Formats: sequence, C-alpha cells, structure tokens
Amino acid sequence: MDQLSEVLADVHATAVVTGHFTLHAPWAFDKEAVQGIPFRICRGASCWLHVEGEAPVLVREGDVVLLPQGSAHRMSSTPEVSPVPFNDLLAERGITPRSDTPLAMVVGTGGPACELHTAIVGFAAAHRHPIFAILPPVIHIRHDDPAVVPWLKATLQNFIEESMECKPGWMIAAARLSDVLCVQMVRAHVLQNERVGAHWLKGLLDKQVGRAVLAIHRDPAAPWDVRKLAEVAGMSRSRFVARFTSLVGTAPMTHLSGVRMHLAAEALSTRSLRVAEVADKVGYTSEKAFSRAFKRWSGDTPSAFGQRTRDLLDNSAK
Repeated sequence: MDQLSEVLADVHATAVVTGHFTLHAPWAFDKEAVQGIPFRICRGASCWLHVEGEAPVLVREGDVVLLPQGSAHRMSSTPEVSPVPFNDLLAERGITPRSDTPLAMVVGTGGPACELHTAIVGFAAAHRHPIFAILPPVIHIRHDDPAVVPWLKATLQNFIEESMECKPGWMIAAARLSDVLCVQMVRAHVLQNERVGAHWLKGLLDKQVGRAVLAIHRDPAAPWDVRKLAEVAGMSRSRFVARFTSLVGTAPMTHLSGVRMHLAAEALSTRSLRVAEVADKVGYTSEKAFSRAFKRWSGDTPSAFGQRTRDLLDNSAK
C-alpha cells in the first residue's frame, strides 16, 4: 500500500444526508456551517459558491465542489442576487430537514435551471481528523480535471440519485460509498496541488520526511522521539526537524501529538474503552498525563468529550 493510501485508510463515514435541488434563476441562499463534509455537483446552468474569506468560485456544468471544513457558504445563480437562509427555503415548502431523509426541492420557475446534487457526509470527530484540518475550505474539481478518475463524477451523481429513492439498506450503502468518493476527491486535490502550503500530506509526498510521517500514522502509540523519527527518515536530527517543520507546518512531536489525539477522539466516541485504555492505546503510560494533553487539545476532558460525541452520533442515527 502506498503512503497516501495508508493515511487515508481511516477515513470512515458514519452518516450521509443527500439532496437534489432544482434552482431556477434568479436564486441565492445562505447555508450555515455543518459538522459534516458537504459536496455539490452542478448540472445545467452554472452557479456561484462563496465561502467567507475565500474568492467566489464559478461552478460550471459537471464541476464538483467539496467543503472539507463544513464551512458556512453562499450559493447563487449570480453574485448580485440577495440571498435567503437555506432553512427558510425548506420551511416555505413545508420541508423539515431530517438526518435520515434525503431532501428534494424546486425553487423558482422560468429562469435557467441549475440542478444541484448534494450530500453532507458525516464523520466521527470530523473536525479533528488531520486530513480535514489541513485541507482548504473549498476544493473545486472541474469537469475536465485530468487528476479525476473518469468514473468519479458519474458515480457521485448516481450515488445521490440512488439514495433519493431510499431503498432498503440505502443509509449504510451511502456511508460506505461516501468513504470511496471523499478519498478520491481528496486524492485528486493532493495530486493536482503538490505545491500547496505546508501540511502533513505535503510531508507525506517527500521521499525522506514521508517515511517518518507514515511511521507516525502507522504506529502512533510507539515511543517515538525526534532521534528515532530522524533515523526512519535517514536524516540527521537537525536537518530532519527543519525539513519536517517546513513541509508539514509543525514540529515532528507536535504532529505526533495531534495524530494521537485524533485517534483518542475516535476511540472515546465508542463505549467499549475506558479512558485509561484509550490512553494506553495512543501511547500514554499515564492516564493523568493523557487527560491533561487531551483537554489542551479539545477543550474537554476525555470523559466529557466521549459522552458528547456519543450523544451526537446517537441523535444522528434516530
């Protein structure tokens, strides 16, 4: 298995909400931030996507946009149209959003129609997964992007259309397929943007630093220190720390801590492990030291974080 595949192997969707919106110009709506990872496929007339702090994106026929951080955003037929809250559009049509029910909506009449096939993919502790934290707020995959495998966009649209029918087993099938689709979109982004700013995926693509990044992700509980990681990379400690920090954007031990905390967050979202067992699982010999580190990272104690996350997952499954 290649290095990128190994790191992406633990991206697992827990829930998916899909939708199909037919939007006749002029139209515009504001969508609030979500915990999941939204993506949109455009068919028919083009539209605009705007995330605060980012340049507006013109989304053309066949394009796909992914919002890795679940950012609040505006979509419109043209930028000058005054937006309305997305939930107001649903309320006007008597639609109550539910986590287990796809959304279908028609807005306007007469003007050029933009068909938006949409999905929001939920991941346990998604906001803490390193892969989502380092990706940009908007990934725009154009219809003619050579980095995208030919079947991806057709599969994305078929996946949404199939889920809209709510056939038996659609929820688990949608979650499993979402894993593949999100990984493919992230892969396309990484392959096309190898010159992006410092983050651990860039480090992963480096011949020497990549070996250390992969070692951390493969066995984060190991008793790593800078010396051992530099040996894995085949570099002196000073050169390794400088190059790792330049590529990844954080020092090696800081990155290791973040990976461990993410894995701890995933483990705490289940009821099968006690805090002491989670601490041991991610490489801490002291439950007290682990608890202090986890609270610095998340703002919650491990127990409080685990309870809150389990409640969220339980509610989304209802």
